[in-house]
Amino acid sequence: MIESLLIQMAKVGDLTLHLPGGRTVTAGDGTAPKVTARLTHKGLRRIVARPSVGLGEAYMDEDIVIEEGTLWDLLEIVGRSGGRAPKGRGTLLKRMRKAVMRRVQQTNDRAAARRNVAHHYDISNDLYRRFLDADMQYTCAYFPRPGMTLEEAQAAKKAHIAAKLRLEPGMRVLDIGSGWGGLGMTLARDYGAQVTGVTLSTEQLELARARAAEAGLSDRVKFEFKDYRDVAEPFDRIVSVGMLEAVGAPNLRPYFEKVRSLLTDDGVALIHTICRMTPPSLTNGFTQRYIFPGGYIPALSEVTKAVEDAGLWVTDLEILRIHYAETLRHWRTRFLGDPEIPARYEARFRRMWEFYLASAELGFRYGTHMIAQVQLSRNMDTLPITRDYIHADELARGA
Repeated sequence: MIESLLIQMAKVGDLTLHLPGGRTVTAGDGTAPKVTARLTHKGLRRIVARPSVGLGEAYMDEDIVIEEGTLWDLLEIVGRSGGRAPKGRGTLLKRMRKAVMRRVQQTNDRAAARRNVAHHYDISNDLYRRFLDADMQYTCAYFPRPGMTLEEAQAAKKAHIAAKLRLEPGMRVLDIGSGWGGLGMTLARDYGAQVTGVTLSTEQLELARARAAEAGLSDRVKFEFKDYRDVAEPFDRIVSVGMLEAVGAPNLRPYFEKVRSLLTDDGVALIHTICRMTPPSLTNGFTQRYIFPGGYIPALSEVTKAVEDAGLWVTDLEILRIHYAETLRHWRTRFLGDPEIPARYEARFRRMWEFYLASAELGFRYGTHMIAQVQLSRNMDTLPITRDYIHADELARGA
């Protein structure tokens, strides 16, 4: 069984796997990268039983030890071999089972949403500081030209989003899932907006408020510990970057209905989210269990269907390919290269995060994941009828 699994997952590269009991299995076409790894009995059982979870668990617990090459080399072999290629829709029964599991996994009521956010974001601000850019943007950067640094690409991302919002000084902006405050502060400082950011992370809230105060922006940007469902006042603009993945499939329509209800008649919203280019599916098992409980990457069709049901206009839709793979490459390199991380975080935790960052990059570089930036309005004529204004605004600001 392990031999057939290896042949399926390693069609390229040069993979040698030492199995318990002394047997050695090889796979691939002999090209780079070259990887040699050793498996324990427990690791073998895990991988055979459930590869999507088992490989990550085996790496965390050192039930697979890579003796030659790196974890990324191993995952790149899998990715280039088509190990994450679309598998088709499957039978009706299988699709129904997935639909039921999606609903069970992603109820995400207010209590569950707070628990899930705390699981991932309230680990330690120190950890995120060590591999994110200086502004602590924990979402896909934007690389409009080769050779950009992570800091440059994250600044370009914020400028790209701001241009799509078509901001004017004094506009009231709601930032749903405001993170460590970087986007809200940028919109207030550079565009003259009055920003309200909402988050369910206590760690993020504390730091965002401190950063705003230090920058002298507390009169123009405020951050609140609040579920977006509890926001009541209207806004001229709404932005949400990397938060829709925490909403869950059953809540997509209510989410966009809430966005619509909070927008003024001439308001504009910009939703930046991970999507999949395949039909609806389940969250990767490792990610669901260890990284983002309750998280879900929607199919683009699910997002557009929810927008339609909510009665909003899609006034612009842009798909960013590869940009998140490059972002994750920067994060993974910084994470592995930070000399303080081994002293501050235990080995199993570090291996878990390394696997998460590497496997996430795999999904964007060789798999079916992408970023969608969806611009929305209540009315057809709120925005110009061509998108030239987006590029013009970026050029004017030197973005």
